[in-house]
Amino acid sequence: MSAPLLFIDDDRAFSSLGAAALQREGYAVTLARSLHEARAALTRLTPALVVLDRRLPDGDGLTFLPELKAQAPGAAVVMVTAHGDIASAVDAVRAGAADYVAKPVELADLVLRARRALDTGRLKDRLAAAEAELSGRRRLVPPASAAMQRVFAALERIAASPRSAVMLLGETGTGKEMLARHLHALSSPGDDAPFVHVNCAALPEQTVESELFGHEKGAFTDARTARRGLVEVAHGGTLFLDEVGELPLGLQAKLLTFLDSGRFRRLGGTTEHSSSARIVAATHRDLPGLMARGEFREDLWFRLGVFRIDIPPLRERPEDILPLAEGILADLRRELGRRGASIGPRARARLAAYAFPGNVRELRNLLERALVMEPGPELELDVLEGTRPVPAGAPVASPSEANAFVLSGPPRALEEVERAYTRWVLEQMGGRRMEAAKVLGLSYPTFLKRLGEGT
Repeated sequence: MSAPLLFIDDDRAFSSLGAAALQREGYAVTLARSLHEARAALTRLTPALVVLDRRLPDGDGLTFLPELKAQAPGAAVVMVTAHGDIASAVDAVRAGAADYVAKPVELADLVLRARRALDTGRLKDRLAAAEAELSGRRRLVPPASAAMQRVFAALERIAASPRSAVMLLGETGTGKEMLARHLHALSSPGDDAPFVHVNCAALPEQTVESELFGHEKGAFTDARTARRGLVEVAHGGTLFLDEVGELPLGLQAKLLTFLDSGRFRRLGGTTEHSSSARIVAATHRDLPGLMARGEFREDLWFRLGVFRIDIPPLRERPEDILPLAEGILADLRRELGRRGASIGPRARARLAAYAFPGNVRELRNLLERALVMEPGPELELDVLEGTRPVPAGAPVASPSEANAFVLSGPPRALEEVERAYTRWVLEQMGGRRMEAAKVLGLSYPTFLKRLGEGT
């Protein structure tokens, strides 16, 4: 189990015996004999479970309970009250305690209630994680940087115009899907409005029109029944077209028609259908460059960009790094069952010194890896050891660093640079393609395209 437990009680005999019993059950117990010692302990660890006495030499445990819950919101609390003091027990539960025991305490009862409180907390975490997974939503962290505050303010204004298309531009991993979901939540009158996420790079070219706009029976060999497309499924909500630059030219024309009129025909059909879905498109590609090469329609670019929002990379908004890390860690603790893990001082320094070429997605990957690989209550992010502060706007890798990505010679097209960097990452990962795609924050089909191997 090895869950961190804070035992706050000034009765030395009871606390020593109780701590020993809980340690035998696998808990990592820290003792505090007063509220002063408890506050000091909370600066060093994030407990998964707290045993809290009501009567302490420097205060009332019940009065301290709200402060405790603010310091360690995920901790399950078992309150220790005087025998027969039911009113105190009821007040404790109302204030956020998971359970209570009355003195004199049977050690077996204490162990049982501690285990039950912790299991209940873990069940709640699993349910919250399952709901987040099913809805596709993660914790939205309010930005600290002025640049992202402007982005959020723009989304709030755009939400008042529910049919207008929105284009989100930015590097891979900057959080474009999260912002699209935030806009959807601001725009939608109720929780039942659909949010449909489509990774355009992952759609097979042969079926992409059918996926987006649906098909009628007999439209092609395997079309045994009519089928709605994702544009219809998103009616009344939002259709998020991620990596919109990967759409085939022919389908771009049909998308433009839908944007202009809200109407479309299914593949193989003659009847017009309508959908009120708002289109939110996103890409990290250089769309003007694609237009110059005839790979993206200029009229679609202007139509999608009624509202065009540039999302700054994480290295240009360092104020957001620690708040994002705390929010992401809260999600990951629930998903991975590491309720006691926190970001230690050394990890904070390393986060502040890292340039995050993979942006928010890379931050999440680093924290997930640390939760799995670092067993202690405080994460240190050893994988970032040796990183140095990088000024905003500076290249992510320094040529003096070992194994750095260095591109010499004259300036090259962005697509060629992306391909070179993708191959370099693949080499760093020892040829493990799926892991390289995950580090880059790309779907596997997009990763293959970057290598020049995709269809």
